[in-house]
Amino acid sequence: LERGLNVVETDLGEWIIQLSGQRPSHMVMPAIHLTRQEVAAVFSRATGRTVNPEIAEMVELARRELRRQFLAAGMGISGANAAVAETGTVVMVTNEGNGRLTTSLPPLHVVIVGLEKLVAHLTDVSPILEVLPRSATAQPITSYVTMITGPVEAEGPDGRAYPRKELHIVLLDNGRSRMAADPVFHQALRCVRCAACLNVCPVYQQVGALFGDVYTGGIGAVLTAFFTDPQKAGDIQNLCLDCGRCREVCSADIDLPGLIQELRRRTVRGGGLPAARKVFWERVLTDRRLFHSLLRVASRAQKPLVKAGRIRHLPLVFAGLTEGRVLPPIAARPLRDLAPSLPRPDSPRGRVGFFAGCLVDFVYPDIGAAVQKVCTHLNLEMVFLQEQTCCGFPAHHAGLPEVAAQLARQNIAVFEESGVDVIVTACPTCAEALKILYPRLLEGDPEWGGRALALAEKVVDFASFAWGHRGELKLAQEAWRCTYHDSCHLKRSLGVSEEPRRLLLASGASLVEAAGSGTWCGFGGSYALDLPEVSRAVGERRLEALTATGAPVVALDCPGCLLQIAGGLEDAGAGVAVRHTAQIVADRLEPTHTR
Repeated sequence: LERGLNVVETDLGEWIIQLSGQRPSHMVMPAIHLTRQEVAAVFSRATGRTVNPEIAEMVELARRELRRQFLAAGMGISGANAAVAETGTVVMVTNEGNGRLTTSLPPLHVVIVGLEKLVAHLTDVSPILEVLPRSATAQPITSYVTMITGPVEAEGPDGRAYPRKELHIVLLDNGRSRMAADPVFHQALRCVRCAACLNVCPVYQQVGALFGDVYTGGIGAVLTAFFTDPQKAGDIQNLCLDCGRCREVCSADIDLPGLIQELRRRTVRGGGLPAARKVFWERVLTDRRLFHSLLRVASRAQKPLVKAGRIRHLPLVFAGLTEGRVLPPIAARPLRDLAPSLPRPDSPRGRVGFFAGCLVDFVYPDIGAAVQKVCTHLNLEMVFLQEQTCCGFPAHHAGLPEVAAQLARQNIAVFEESGVDVIVTACPTCAEALKILYPRLLEGDPEWGGRALALAEKVVDFASFAWGHRGELKLAQEAWRCTYHDSCHLKRSLGVSEEPRRLLLASGASLVEAAGSGTWCGFGGSYALDLPEVSRAVGERRLEALTATGAPVVALDCPGCLLQIAGGLEDAGAGVAVRHTAQIVADRLEPTHTR
């Protein structure tokens, strides 16, 4: 372009994007954000005549216009999905045939291929051909698989063969060697650009190309950090919530949420965290007494904002939290104050440690009371340790693993002293922190690594705990209907989805599954504060799916999801109850002897 050459995109979607002056919104379907009416307007401006928004007519127009360009071109430029070192073969996977015309008609063919596309042998191409079309477009095999070894003989417009066809292969580094040498990010070079991660990403579904740069989505943020602009990548990664759906569908087995988290850590380390937040994470959250004292102060300070037991509007920087949702107030008496007075078994046969987490402790103490009621029913004493504090997951998510590790050490020490054999939590995020994050954060620490693993072995989410004692639970069998919402951390990080459903069925429930099971609810803690528009829009889609079931009750296992879904349904006046599985089980228990 700088030399004044006329460069024409020949993929239909890319050509539309070029003519419209926009940028691609998807790695496989670059113009998917445009309607056919908008495409017709683009073609009308480009051709100087009115083009009807009929797909067949527009495709025919594109074929005719691009064929003229193919025949007149002096050079064809292509990429490659694989480049074989053994034979010098370049492999292209396409669906429109433009690749074959680009590589065969012009007298000069230039291939630009990233270093990560190099494979040793021709047989190494087969897995790529199997994975790519299935993951990208759900096809058993793509329409065109083109393999080029050496210059492709072709005829010119006059029908005579070119006397000398040229082929040049340009191997592109552009940050790829640096990525290959990175002990964390090297796995991203396995990406085949199928965009399956985009297709399931709830944030991308809402904001499209705004989530990315040259490459879109979470993988786009990672590639941008190494290939183009690290600073821009730092901004893009803020859109990722770490719901884990991309990791679930990735055919290359890339831990994309983990890479985004590492990218966030490096961004924060480079000064990408506001000073006020840095003070909160590093000075307030790590000081249990100060943190909990501030929560108690907030409980009293919120009184002017509470109407009929709910908060509908928050001022200033907190306003985003009440966009599209009604909030419960901070409890006047947190669980740590209530726990000593709750009923306990007369002669317990064991002791169960309870890790509450911030929301259950200070916003939903009734969930903790429900867990205690279940434990009492099982003749187990629930032990609430006053010295427990935040699990640290929010700090880790914010890019501060050092803060999370400090909190991990605090909680490990507290529960070690308790001597409990099992630790139950009613918050899947806390369960993931204690069970998965702590061993990872403290791996290699000679003093704490083994202790973190020992703690992790004892941790169990409430639904799995209760289902494990199903033979001892005496539940009323009155019929009722509900739908169930899977939390991201419970389903994808902990692999728990059947246990809560079985519990509900055991309690007499008729379970109506909602569309998009396991889709992010839209909350994500501080995400709702930082990006309220995205949080609200994603949440509304989830609420639509849940209410479409017609079930009068939504059951779930995450207090964060409870805050989002219950608040959204109440704000919409849906008249649907939202309850934690622990509350449902506790309410349906047959009477037992307690003191």
